[in-house]
Amino acid sequence: MLLKLEKIRKTYQGIDQAAPISVLVDVEFELGDEESCVITGPSGSGKSTLLNIVGGLTRPDNGKIEFNGIDISELSHDELARFRNRDIGFIFQQHHLLPQLTLIDNILLPTIPFPREIPEFDPVERAQELLKMVGLTDRMNHHPGQLSGGECQRVAVVRALINKPNVLLADEQTGALDSTGSAQLSYLLLELNQKEKTALIVVSHSRVVAEKFSTHYRLENGSLQLH
Repeated sequence: MLLKLEKIRKTYQGIDQAAPISVLVDVEFELGDEESCVITGPSGSGKSTLLNIVGGLTRPDNGKIEFNGIDISELSHDELARFRNRDIGFIFQQHHLLPQLTLIDNILLPTIPFPREIPEFDPVERAQELLKMVGLTDRMNHHPGQLSGGECQRVAVVRALINKPNVLLADEQTGALDSTGSAQLSYLLLELNQKEKTALIVVSHSRVVAEKFSTHYRLENGSLQLH
């Protein structure tokens, strides 16, 4: 089992001494190698919080997160940073590409912080191969401002895959796109899930996106259930 969550709880303090808000209550979840799923739920239900916990960006109040048998809550700050860089690929609603850099330089950024003693691949060659997969080979030396929103999101997908992560986490990645763009990007993620043999978790409020996935969870009232 690649990923296993046990009894995950997360509570946020209410504003102006209001009662605390429990967004995740004893959440249980498992994901195998190369599997994919979508998580939907009402706005404010904790979908992004759950994804951030899976990716090591947020620590739960209680519970256990096992990744390849390792409890990531026991990792040091430096170990957790390396884990996020090597094992997790993040895609957000906004592409967060640096406007002053070319596309290929944006894609190569995650390869810089933790250089490998024994390189498993040539980063530039891999970036070029991934750009070819998403149909943007001829744009690699362009800047983000010269691309459409959908093209920038495809570059963000490539950047998330550059380090060959074990799991790809996509948080409302189609939120800034129209229905056609949402469908195209969802198909692309599922295609790359198979080609790259990378597990995939997508968080979305879009029915168009959810319909593309055979495994669908719904998060509501702090509970995660198969839909």
